[in-house]
Amino acid sequence: MIEGEMMNKTLENFKEYLKRIKKYEQASALISWDLQTAAPKKSLEGKLEALGFFSTEAFRLSTAECYGDMLSELSRPEIFDTLDDGMKVTVRRGYRDFQRFQRVPQDFYTEYVTTSGRSEKVWEEAKLANDFRIFAPSLDKIIAMTKEYVGYMEPDKDPYEVLLDMYEEGMDSVTIDGIFAELKEGLIPLLDKIRAAGRPDLSALEGTYDIDAQKKVQNLLLSYIGFDFDAGGTAESAHPFTATLCRGDIRVTNHYHETHPISSIFSAIHEGGHAIFEQNIDSSLADTAAETVNLMGLHESQSRFYENILGRRPAFWIPIYGKLGGLLPQFKEVPFDTFCRAINDVHPSYIRTEADEVTYCLHIILRYEMEKAIFRDQVPTDQLPALWNDKMEALLGIRPGNDAEGILQDMHWSDGSFGYFPSYLLGSVYDGMFLNQLEKELGNTDTILEEGRILEITAWLKEKIHRYGSMYNSREVIQRVCGCEISAKPLLDYFQEKYSRIYGF
Repeated sequence: MIEGEMMNKTLENFKEYLKRIKKYEQASALISWDLQTAAPKKSLEGKLEALGFFSTEAFRLSTAECYGDMLSELSRPEIFDTLDDGMKVTVRRGYRDFQRFQRVPQDFYTEYVTTSGRSEKVWEEAKLANDFRIFAPSLDKIIAMTKEYVGYMEPDKDPYEVLLDMYEEGMDSVTIDGIFAELKEGLIPLLDKIRAAGRPDLSALEGTYDIDAQKKVQNLLLSYIGFDFDAGGTAESAHPFTATLCRGDIRVTNHYHETHPISSIFSAIHEGGHAIFEQNIDSSLADTAAETVNLMGLHESQSRFYENILGRRPAFWIPIYGKLGGLLPQFKEVPFDTFCRAINDVHPSYIRTEADEVTYCLHIILRYEMEKAIFRDQVPTDQLPALWNDKMEALLGIRPGNDAEGILQDMHWSDGSFGYFPSYLLGSVYDGMFLNQLEKELGNTDTILEEGRILEITAWLKEKIHRYGSMYNSREVIQRVCGCEISAKPLLDYFQEKYSRIYGF
């Protein structure tokens, strides 16, 4: 067999091997989805056993010598240079991950996956019981296992730096420290001015809102911003999230409160932004690493762009406010201006997912500082609730009265997702930059939204960002779209202009 034919055969075998891995990953994704949305409590152990099996099989395939041999062969310059862009990304990232994962003992990996799934359920119980002591042993084990897991993968690197890079490739704590320090310096004085201006009267929104009607509002909003129901679905969960099961099946969840419909409204828009990103990845990237968007900062930029940059503008609601009232009749009695003040009501609050867009930034800085305390300062698990409360008081001026509104409010640490939280705020930073560029190219955002042309914005985001999936890391995307380096200034300018106008200072 001549060299060219051998190369083609290796590439063909490699693609088929990737599809095998994908099938196991899809099975794991389906089980994880079921665990978080519909699985009865007594099915937990059986589901976790199946999850451990499929995850381990995918892991085994990803660390097999034959897989490494194919990656090594395809990495040879004379072969690598002939690959298309999507396959180049696949080989480069695949070889890096192969070398990382091969260092992880298979038995340990299986235990880590099953411990993580079990820990999520313990977190749910602890949150419901409002008692951190229930969750503390599980959290302690997950922290230790995450450190061990990362230590296997990158034994010569700082564990937290590895975790940050896993969720936002190319990002590091030095860069994040600088961006977050700039944000703290600008946001805390801005928050003081807003608090001094006083809160609006929102009593018109008080009442009980039908849950089934809220679900219909979710579907209205998802369709309006461009979610394709032929390529996705919805469910209910304790914590809203988006899950990619496979190409053509991107699902979102929501959580509903009878007395607080604005929470589910903005969760719908947020998760819809995540899903639209995944749905709009170009089909040419199917079965490549670029189809999997593990750049969480970039991902969060899309969800938060829809939720905040677009969804909290009065102009977003002008074309559809009547439809909102048609589904939730109480809104027929809520003046439009009151609704707009409600969705831009800035005030310190305990729950991150229900925070306004200004104080939300400080919630993320708190979590980032907590994670550094865990991984850099080795703060014992039993001291974390008090440290959390101290930091919330320092940043937001409020102190949680219980664990559920403090350290137990987020599920991320229960499954070992340390390093994820900073990506939320990085996403908002990117949004300030994307907004500036969008208005340079499409014109005034309010005009577009008032005229009900939001799908033009979705099309712009698809053309500039979505269709490329994870071909480029976030720094590269910012350069390609905006032509500059990452900066917090556009976001701070956006906040200053918007809220000085709303609050009159």
